[in-house]
This record gives sequence, structure tokens and C-alpha cells, in this order.
Amino acid sequence: MKELFTRAISGLIYALLLICSLYFQQGLFLVLFVFGIISLIEFNKLISLKSVVPYIIFTIFYIVFGYLCVQNSGLPESDEVIQILLVITIFVNLILIKDLFTTKKIPLFESKRFITTTFYLSSGFIFMLQIGNYKNEFTPLLLLGSFILIWVNDSAAYLVGKNFGHQKLFPSISPKKTVEGFLGGLLFACISSYFIALYTETLSFNSWLILAIIVSVLGTFGDLIESKFKRQAGVKDSGIIMPGHGGLLDRLDSLIFAAPFIYLFLRIS
Repeated sequence: MKELFTRAISGLIYALLLICSLYFQQGLFLVLFVFGIISLIEFNKLISLKSVVPYIIFTIFYIVFGYLCVQNSGLPESDEVIQILLVITIFVNLILIKDLFTTKKIPLFESKRFITTTFYLSSGFIFMLQIGNYKNEFTPLLLLGSFILIWVNDSAAYLVGKNFGHQKLFPSISPKKTVEGFLGGLLFACISSYFIALYTETLSFNSWLILAIIVSVLGTFGDLIESKFKRQAGVKDSGIIMPGHGGLLDRLDSLIFAAPFIYLFLRIS
């Protein structure tokens, strides 16, 4: 009971901090930056990268793109740069999916460590910021809707998997995940997309439905990829900053991975 209470309190603080930041553009900018630095610290420990370079790269990227978003000064040149970053990020994420299925261990040679910290983790936060400031306008409900889809998917997948799960989804990496849990998470995320579309009045129901599928599928990949990094590092959690939950990266891994794909869909829809 004490552990459940601790887990609930830390989760509530995390959710409230995030939700409150969505009311202020500068607050969202600051919170995502702090979350990004903490997640980067946790991830660098997982891959045994002891260098300040990833933090410098993240800070420069975040400040540059964040300034353009907050100041609503989107220039054609900046749009081209974000598109290039989007293409590279998605390519790196697809390689990580390939590593998930085709290798026993994700190769972590020196250059790949820097590529992964830059175009997997750092870019994930850049695109969260882009979603929250879509088309150079403050659009916090788009980001909030994405988080809600993640939370609904994860919660439903856990409950359905725990009570009805039999077929393992990826036993070599995450023994507790089941096919039934994945399908349950997908179903409830799709259902919740209707209410997100209804109450946020941001995108059509069809668009939110597609985003629910993107979040459920790509978010699951993101969770599995982080689980594989943790398994290689021989740890259960990425950190201890959230009692009962583990590290901040454990809570954000799904959206970090899915954010570029969400942003891609917003651009082409």
C-alpha cells in the first residue's frame, strides 16, 4: 500500500507539473528543457557515455528551435532545417527498430552513442516542443492530447495485459508485455481519441484516431527500445528521480520516440 501511495504521489506531481506548464509558453519551454536534460543524464548512464558533448548539442538545438517557436518567428530557412532534422531523426529511429528485431544487443560504438543521443533523445524533445508550438502558434492542446494518448495506451495495456494477457509480445526484452495488452492499449487509445477531438477542438476525430494508432504503435516501440537499453545496462529503471516509477526517461520514452512521427503526420495532414 505504501509503495502504491508513493507511486501515485510521484506520478501526480509529474502530471501536474507537465499540465500546468501547458498554460504558459515559456513554462512549457522550460519544463521540457529540464525534462530533456534529466532524461539525457539517465540515458547517458545507460549507454555509458561520459561526455558533455550531448548536453551541449541538446542545449544549442533546444534554444535555437525553442527561440523560433516562442518568438513565433518561423522563417523559411528554419522550416527547412527542421525538415532535415525530422528526416534524420526518423531514419535513426528506424535503425533502432531494426536493431530491436535483428540484433541481440544494440551496437554502441562511440559514434553511434553520439548519434543516438542527438537524433533519438534530443530530437524527441525538439519535436515535442514543435508539436506544442505547431505552425509557430502556441498549441499546447496538441501536446496534451499526445500525452493523454500515451497515458491511456500505457494504462490500458497494463490492465488488459495483467488480467487477460497470455501471448508474450517481446519476451526477450520485456517479459511482462503481451499481445493482448498491446491491443487493449490500442483500442482504448482509439476510443479516447474521440473525446480528445471533441473537447480540445484542435484536429478532426479522424486525425486524432490516426494519431492514436501512431502513438500506440510507435510508443510501444519506444518503450521496447528503452527496455533493451536498460537490459544491456543491467538495470531495471533508468533512474530514481520518480519514486515508484523509476527514472523520468521511463515515463517519457514512448513520446520521445513517437514525437517525430506525430509531427510528421501533422505536417502532411
